[in-house]
Parts: sequence; structure tokens; C-alpha cells
Amino acid sequence: MSRSKLGLLVVFLVVFSVVASGCISGGGSSSTSPSSTPTATGSEKDTIIIGVTDKVTDLDPANAYDFYTWEVLNNVMEGLVKYKPGTLEIEPALAESWEVNNDSTVWTFHLRKDLKFDDGTPLTAKDVVRSINRVMTIKGDPSWLVTSFVEKVEAKDDYTVVFYLKHPTAYFLALLTTPPYFPVSPKYDNDKIDSDATYGGVGPYKIVKWVRDQELVLEANPYYYGEKPKTKKIIIKFYNDASTMRLALQNGEIDVAWRTLRPTDIKSLKESGKFNVIEVPGGFIRYVCLNTKIDPTKEVKVRQALAAAVDRNEISKIVYQGTVEPLYSLIPNGMWSHLDVFKEKYGDGNIELAKKLLSEAGYSESNPLKITLWYTPTHYGDTEASLAQVLKSEWEKTGMIKVTIKSAEWNTYTDYARKGQMMVYLLGWYPDYLDPDDYTTPFLDSEANSWAGTGYENEQVNELLRKAQTITDQNERAKLYEQVQQILAQDVPYIPLVQGKLFVVTQKNVKGVVIGPDMIFRYSTLYKE
Repeated sequence: MSRSKLGLLVVFLVVFSVVASGCISGGGSSSTSPSSTPTATGSEKDTIIIGVTDKVTDLDPANAYDFYTWEVLNNVMEGLVKYKPGTLEIEPALAESWEVNNDSTVWTFHLRKDLKFDDGTPLTAKDVVRSINRVMTIKGDPSWLVTSFVEKVEAKDDYTVVFYLKHPTAYFLALLTTPPYFPVSPKYDNDKIDSDATYGGVGPYKIVKWVRDQELVLEANPYYYGEKPKTKKIIIKFYNDASTMRLALQNGEIDVAWRTLRPTDIKSLKESGKFNVIEVPGGFIRYVCLNTKIDPTKEVKVRQALAAAVDRNEISKIVYQGTVEPLYSLIPNGMWSHLDVFKEKYGDGNIELAKKLLSEAGYSESNPLKITLWYTPTHYGDTEASLAQVLKSEWEKTGMIKVTIKSAEWNTYTDYARKGQMMVYLLGWYPDYLDPDDYTTPFLDSEANSWAGTGYENEQVNELLRKAQTITDQNERAKLYEQVQQILAQDVPYIPLVQGKLFVVTQKNVKGVVIGPDMIFRYSTLYKE
């Protein structure tokens, strides 16, 4: 199954800046700092102001493909199903019930009868079908989430939607929680992207004002079918950098500081005792890519030696000040089927094993392995150079490796990756949907991983992954993903490094922060005491 996956790098880059102090440019006018006039802490109780250094890139779900924009869309739109707040449990949303046939290829959804768009226009099954077909027609960045799975979608009547899938898909409900499946207002053009549209859909909030890179204002949607938001108005302020946003929080200009505070900011704000610092697990990961098609990293023992020498605890402590946790597989900690395969096979910072493997590959202190490690200096924030330096130090502890560090800005960097021009390089990942498939297939399936540039091919892995996509028994799927992880640790086209955590810092009077495993901040639960 072919996928256009490079867009997911962008998705990840936005969210990982919680710990890396980076942000993604969203096009349009250049970012400017919001007014410093204090408004938040002293403002009325029914308004909460959130500061971010992320960007809203595209308000059209047919083309939006970065994490923060998806967060905004999740607050002004919904799909047929959604995650129960704070959990991985799927619950009804626009659909009140559904059925699936025996081989999971036909899914039938029954809509609620009281649905309206945020302008009061009734929503029917035809709107759902139109929105899905629109995504498939426009073929924007996230369209693969629909086109790779959906053969066609039909409205049987005003309240019944039927999806016919190309193949059994055990995680189809998880796919339905993503914005490409959200019904959009009839005001959206059928076959053109409308990046600046504020028409919205069916969500707890509606957009009432958007000044790109400066301010986004949301108000409670009076036509929303579900529980009303606890706070009537949400104002999102966009900041150029973490230090400016931290000062805005300290000066009482904002109520909430959400991505991207630096590790040092989080530590100092927590120690001050003046703010609520909320920590939640994150499903975004960092890893090293190893090019399997060029010398010297095409030699498996070289890749294994590099994996053995990595000390993840040192990386967590020195680079991220404990705001991440070590990761020993591409499938994140806490997700079913996860195994600590790299820890079991290589340990952590195992210099002696690394030396042994290097010797077997023909290297020595007098004939060292020479590698070039690449990183991108701004896209992941100011910790990225430090991460590269720590990895260089860990590998050179063997006395048998010499590391040259190079960097390139993001557009050039991703171009190098696509073309397979880098030897060893740093990347990150945030999932589209919460399933082991999204942490394995894009990396390891030879028909899906061209975006990463590692050139990795293993037909056994391809077969295991494709089988896991089509069976519905989770225990059987877990066994297949466990096999895949064992092969990953043997072949080492990637070295997992760390898994991030999410941090939200608020004024003391702000309550109701709920961020689940999907890592989407849903504003409707926020309130002031």
C-alpha cells in the first residue's frame, strides 16, 4: 500500500516542540508576537486565553496535515466517532450507533437526528458522503487516510452512511477520528481547497475570528448536540518563541501555555510554585535513521554497533532534562504489542558490545568507522544540536568511530531524506491514528517508507505488516507486530531514542485540562475557578 507519509513528519514536528522549542511555519504572513497588553488573568471568567508557538496552517480538513491545525479542527468539528476524553476508548459522536460485516469491509453508521452545522444548517448523511468524496477528489496531503482504505461511501437515507472498504481494516474506527473524515459545512467548495475557511463543522466551538499567525478566537457553538463547553470563549495567541510565551504567562497575559515551552521553562515554572504544571504521556517519538543503501551504514553490523552505543537515559537527562522517556522500539511505550527489543538485544550505552560488532565489521581504533550525522537546526528547536552532540559523544566513546556533524534547514533536509542522500540523520514521528500499524508500516513496509530515505526492504516484514492490517483479532495482530519489532532490532534501519511527554502550564485558577492518549487538547473542558 503506497502512502504519502512525509506530511507526518510535519505533524510530529509541531507536537514534539513541547520539549524541543520548535514550531512549523504555516504559510501566509510572517509570525508576529501578540500584543503584550494584559488580558487573560484579569479577564472575565467565561474567557480563557491559550498561548502557543505552533501555527494553524490550513483550516480545510481536506488539506490540513499538521498536529496543531488538527487540534483546532478537533475543537470545531467532529467525526462519526471520537475518543472518550482522556482514554483510547472509541465512543459515539455524530453517529449514535454502527455495525460492521463479518470481514470488516462494510461499515454502516446511523447518525443522530439532531445534528446541525455551526450556522444552524441541518447535517444529513449526504453531507458526510460529500465531505468524504471531497477529500478523495481534492487529493490533499491527508487524503491517503481515506483513499488507502475507502472504496466508496454511500448515503442510504438521511441518517445512514455506509463505507465500503478496499480491504478489512481492524482500526477503521481510529481512522474515523481524524479530520479528513470530519463532515464540513456545505460552504466549502466541492473540489477546491479553502485554506482560510472558518465555516467549520459540528463541534463544541465555532471560529469567529482568525488573524493568521496572530490570533484565533473560538466561541461556544449554540447548535452543538453534545455537552456545552465549560468556557464560552477561547482565544488562542500565537507567539514567535517559547521565551516570549513564558513571559506572557508570568505577566498574566495568557491563562495557559501550551506547546512550546522549553525543558528549562517547564522546570523553572514548576519550581516557582505559582502555576499548575500538568504532565501527560505523549505518543510522539524520536529516532535515528540509518541509510541501508550506502556505505558504511549498509553493513548491518555497523548499524547494530551504533544502536548498542546509544545511551537513552543520558540523552533524556542531558538533552531534555527528564521531559522524555527512553524508547526501545518504534511502537511507543504503553501501546499494546510494544516490546523493548533494542534494550533486550543491545542494552543501553553498551560500549563493549559496540566495539565487538565494529571489530567484526572490520573496524579498529587505527581504522575507525567514519560517519556523518545530520540534523535540522530550527525545525525541532534549540535542543537538536545538543542531541547530535550527545550522540556523537556516545558513539565516539568506542574509540572506533569518528563522527562528523552536518545540518540543513528543513526543506533541504527533507529533500535529502527523500533522495536517500544522508547516511545517519535525526527525525521524529507523531501518529495519524493510534494503532501499531502507524508506527511500523510507514517505516518498514518497502512500499510505504520512501519518505524516510533509509531504503529499507524486507519481504518478510512486508508480509507480516500487511497481514496485521487485515485481521481483526487484536491478540493475533499483537503477535505479528512483536515479530516485526524483533526483526527491526536485528536489521536496525532505525534506532529508537526517546518518547516525549506533554506539558501544559496554567494559571492557578485554570482547571479542567484533559489530554488523552491521542494528545489532542480539547478546550471544552477548561474553566476558571
